[in-house]
Amino acid sequence: MSDRIELRGLRVVALCGVLPEERERRQPFEIDLDVEADLTSAGRTDDLDETVDYGQLCADVEAVAEKEQFGLLERFAQRIAEVVLAQPRVDAVTVTIRKLRPPVPQLLESSGVRIRRKN
Repeated sequence: MSDRIELRGLRVVALCGVLPEERERRQPFEIDLDVEADLTSAGRTDDLDETVDYGQLCADVEAVAEKEQFGLLERFAQRIAEVVLAQPRVDAVTVTIRKLRPPVPQLLESSGVRIRRKN
């Protein structure tokens, strides 16, 4: 499927990391989603019910960040993919997640992972 909905720069705060301070203090993350779905019908009808509601996707991702805790970015990304793939019409998703304050002594803007999952 070549159709996709692109969501860029969703900011959330979450508990994710293996260091003690990362397990106790929420940190900022930035998330991008590439949601693959057949958008043909939505393009013809101009009807929200015929597409994937990206407002709902954002709310679902935010809920994962608020309610769950992760040791690894890989697991965080996997949970987001699971939530997105549970939506009707979604065929596949690429999740990119960046930790905006990685705990390293070097000047590192972000650390992150990108995964692609499909139904």
